[in-house]
Amino acid sequence: MGGLINLEPLSVSALVLNLLLGVVLSVVVAWYYARFGEALSNRRKFARLLPMLSLITTLVISVVKASLALSLGLVGALSIVRFRTAIKDPEELLYLFLAIAIGLGLGADQRIPTLVAVGIIMLLLIATRLFAPRSQRRNLYLNIQVRERGGGAGEANEFRTVNDILVKHAELVDVRRLDRHDHTLQMTYFLDCKDQNALAGLIDDLRNAVPGCSFSFVDQNSMPGS
Repeated sequence: MGGLINLEPLSVSALVLNLLLGVVLSVVVAWYYARFGEALSNRRKFARLLPMLSLITTLVISVVKASLALSLGLVGALSIVRFRTAIKDPEELLYLFLAIAIGLGLGADQRIPTLVAVGIIMLLLIATRLFAPRSQRRNLYLNIQVRERGGGAGEANEFRTVNDILVKHAELVDVRRLDRHDHTLQMTYFLDCKDQNALAGLIDDLRNAVPGCSFSFVDQNSMPGS
C-alpha cells in the first residue's frame, strides 16, 4: 500500500524543460492549424487552446505518473466529467489528439520520441497538403434578393430568369427557400459549380440580367456541421 500512496519527488527542472518543449511543439502545431487548416469555423480561436491543452496534459501526467493511487483517482475523476461540446469536424479532433499526445509524451519524460513523432506527423500533414489532389468544385448556398417588376407576373418572371441563369452555369440547382415580402423576392439555392470560371460567369449574368439584385454566396463546407 505504501507504494500506492507515497509520491516520488517531482523534478522541477525536468517539469520546466518538458513544459518549454510542450510550448514549442504545441505552438508550431497551433500555427499550422490556424494557417493551413480547412475547418473554417473560427480556426484561430480553436488554435489558441491547443498549447494550453498540451501544457495541462504535461502537468497532469507528470504529477500522477509516480503514484498508482493518483492515477486511479484521475481515472475516477474523469469518469464523472461530462463534456457538452461536440467535436463535429474530424480535423479539429485530429489536432486535439495531437496536442494531448504531446502532453502525454512529455509528461512521461519521453522527449526524444515525442519530438521525432511530432516531426514525422507534421511532415505527413505538409506532404498531404502539397500532394493531395484538390477538387475545384464549389458547393455553395446562394442567397439572392430581387425587386419585383410588374406585380405578380413580374415576380414569376424574375424567378424564372434567375433559375435559367443558375441552370446554365451550375450542374446542380436546388431551391431551398423562397420568400416574398414588400414586393421583394428572396431566394435561397444550393448550387454545385464546376469551377471558379463557372461561378464568375454566373455572377456576371446575374448582374446583367437582374439589375439591382443583391446576392451572397456561402461555402457549404464552411458551415457548422457540414
